Amino acid sequence: MKSFSLLFCLIIGITNVPAQSGLFNVREIKIEKTYDELRGVLSNHVSVLDVMISQLNLQGVELSRVPLMNKDSLDMSDGDHMLIARTAEAMAAAYDGVIIVHGTDRLQRSGDQTVALMPDPPVPVVFTGAMKPYELRTTDAVQNLTESLLAVQLLTPGVYVAMHNRVLQFPGVIKDTRRGRFVYAHELALQTDGPQPTNEAPS
Repeated sequence: MKSFSLLFCLIIGITNVPAQSGLFNVREIKIEKTYDELRGVLSNHVSVLDVMISQLNLQGVELSRVPLMNKDSLDMSDGDHMLIARTAEAMAAAYDGVIIVHGTDRLQRSGDQTVALMPDPPVPVVFTGAMKPYELRTTDAVQNLTESLLAVQLLTPGVYVAMHNRVLQFPGVIKDTRRGRFVYAHELALQTDGPQPTNEAPS
């Protein structure tokens, strides 16, 4: 059996356990935010992870969580990004996989820091998050968490982001703020430098 750990910033670590048990143990570390729709303000108060996980059918997976920090990613310092990377490194040495649930605004920086500190991780390290917080009527939080839980069990060792039905490997991943998704830097460059659409009718 394997064991996964979630860190709350959120990092999930995964550990080998007896194969006959058929159970995955997941440990989590996370950073969480709640959204006040009336005020338009994000804050870090009530955990929503338990609510999201309760909606998932996680047969054969055992979860445990370890809070890392309670901070909006826009407020993160260089030391915070290094703390995330070092925690991921420690978890990767002890588990079969790591998931980091992270605010999307600075996710790229933590991903780059993690791959710089650990260019050849022994296990998959998967970042995920949500462009639209869980509290909103339409959110991608549950989808992305589900995708990361699957991806961390299937990927080869490396540092990744799993969101919106895509898995991208660091380095070279950036946030496309216009489309609200993560892409490779060269993809965004092609969008910027590529041919511009015209209103001319085809000849």
